[in-house]
Amino acid sequence: MKILASDFKKGVVKVRINSPEDAWHLSQLIEAGDAVRGKTMRKITVGSVEGRTAHVQKPVTLAVTVERVEVAAQGLRVSGKVAAGPEDVPRGSYHTLTLEEGQEYTLSKEEWLPYHRLQLKGAAEAAPAVLLLCVFDRDEALIAASRVQGIEILTRLQGDLPKKEERASARADFYGTIIRALQQYAERLKPSTIILASPGFYQEDLARQITDPALKEKLVLATCSSARERALDEVLKRPETRSALQHVRVAQETALVERLLEAIARNERGTYGFAQVQRAAAAGAVQDVLVTNQFIADARVRKSFKEVNDLFRLVEQGRGEIHLISPLHDAGRQLQGLGGIAALLRYHLPWL
Repeated sequence: MKILASDFKKGVVKVRINSPEDAWHLSQLIEAGDAVRGKTMRKITVGSVEGRTAHVQKPVTLAVTVERVEVAAQGLRVSGKVAAGPEDVPRGSYHTLTLEEGQEYTLSKEEWLPYHRLQLKGAAEAAPAVLLLCVFDRDEALIAASRVQGIEILTRLQGDLPKKEERASARADFYGTIIRALQQYAERLKPSTIILASPGFYQEDLARQITDPALKEKLVLATCSSARERALDEVLKRPETRSALQHVRVAQETALVERLLEAIARNERGTYGFAQVQRAAAAGAVQDVLVTNQFIADARVRKSFKEVNDLFRLVEQGRGEIHLISPLHDAGRQLQGLGGIAALLRYHLPWL
């Protein structure tokens, strides 16, 4: 997503959507009460023909006061009452804007809070490319995409269990099936990295069978315990994949949560729960706050977001950083299980 203009004093930011990932970023940023302005199609009444009211579909630019946000197959759908537009569109009537790739939109908020700016910055810096993950063994394979909102299973492949004398040819056939699937997804999704992971050394055998240079240059080999779904998060944590995953959001979030869990396990520089993080921030000890999108959404429902926002301001004043973690992958779910908010500290606080 590209930020075309911003004026936080006036509460206005103009952006252009460059990839499907941007729709997800905006779905986390746009809230009820915001205003979104952009081009759309609207049914306009143009008069009557033979006693019947006549309507036409017309391109218009509208501003909608947001009531509902929904990620759909066509794009991000933002629904609410019309706040501004041409004279032939009644103010206060309902309209749904579909925010599409390649289009420009203006988002207005009464106040851009610290975590709003953090979300916007993260969206602008996020790499649009996905990461392809392939975990496999002799007769089973799972291919998934690591997207900004979590891990999506793309396909499951099953090979035939061969007789001992047919094992080599059967494995070659199955490898061919996996390679063809990887080529198809690589062509469609344009991933920055493709990780091949397996128990033992199967990944090296498969890598030798890949002759496509464009595919080969993106390969990272790793090990895992199985070809099952649980191996996907396992692969993201492997040391041999970390350097290749530096710019992938899920991996970055996983690394942060892993650091937190290690600190908590050692009873050192880590704490969790809103009250504990608040006490640490008041002491100026917070280096990083990890908070899930779900925690923020729940705080809004409970009408307690002012306390959360005051905490964010306190952390920023103490030169700490705030990290938004998706609860849709394993590490995010672990953080949500700790209450949805936790902190890495600059130094140990024995009274926490």
